[in-house]
Amino acid sequence: MINITPRAAALLLALAALLGGCSKSEPQPAARIVLVQPAAMAASTGGVYTGEIRARHEVDLAFRVGGRIAARLVDVGAEIRTGQALARLDPADLELAAAAARAQLAAAESEHATARAERARYADLIARKFVSQAAFEAKDNAYNSALARLDQARSQSRMSGNQAAYGTLSSEFPAIVTSVLADAGQVVGAGQAVMRVARPEEKEVAIAIPESRLVELKTAKNLAVSLWADPKITLPGELRELSPAADPATRTYAARIRILNPTPDVRLGMTARVALDGAVESVLLVPLGAVIDAGQGPLVRVVEDGKVVSRPVKVARFREDGVELSSGLAAGEQVIISGAGRLVDGQEVQAKAATTPDRQR
Repeated sequence: MINITPRAAALLLALAALLGGCSKSEPQPAARIVLVQPAAMAASTGGVYTGEIRARHEVDLAFRVGGRIAARLVDVGAEIRTGQALARLDPADLELAAAAARAQLAAAESEHATARAERARYADLIARKFVSQAAFEAKDNAYNSALARLDQARSQSRMSGNQAAYGTLSSEFPAIVTSVLADAGQVVGAGQAVMRVARPEEKEVAIAIPESRLVELKTAKNLAVSLWADPKITLPGELRELSPAADPATRTYAARIRILNPTPDVRLGMTARVALDGAVESVLLVPLGAVIDAGQGPLVRVVEDGKVVSRPVKVARFREDGVELSSGLAAGEQVIISGAGRLVDGQEVQAKAATTPDRQR
């Protein structure tokens, strides 16, 4: 008979409990529930672009001399006439400069008169051989120098007179003030823009075109411009200008659509929509929250066999109701529409179909 001590019995019981615990499988964590929505085809709104109505010709007006602005005489939106005073500089410095120029002119005229009289006197003396040729030439040179200084003083006086007139800012054509860039009390330099004005005769819509739509825009036979304020007003348009280079931030191309025969209802600064002709095409549309950027470009995450899979995609355009994709995803794939940025590839998840409110996020 084997004798078992109490200490040995305790060790055997602990070992048995440990082995029994190892034989039981630990429960697996529950798969995370994610909201999904199948990628679906939708009608593209790529043929409609929103932009701002601008004047074809916009000019920055500036004083031709520097100084402190004493008064601004018009506000933004004012319709101005040719030659109308828009702003004035403090005339004190300009008047002092003009007075100094007049004084210099008077001194130059006096000096010139003296030099001319001296030259005439020495010409008479040299004819009677009372002075040397060198003495006459000295007086002749003094006269020529005085004449040059007189011409310089006259030019400076005329310039100072012009500068006094340059103290009033005006436009050389009828226009509308679109922006005020400097105000009364501000010191400006010569050539610094003070106001921006626009000629109202020709109006156009400034829009941005994605790369995928350039050919469509160039080949469009008809362009229709409608006002956001009154969609019933629709006017014909034509492509006037297309930028040769894309904007580095948005990767879109700036375009100007000239409005043919604009009505008085078309005002500068209004929002307008430009619609291109052509058939409506179908595109793949996903919710806004489905597209994320993990540092290597846009992507969406889908559920495939209960696991998360990333799909790099190419975005065609953003819409109010979602994002149009041009490549990277197939119709019908179960797209994770919320919280995709907190998931990783291969993670086990449980897909739950999104309800209507979820899809609108």
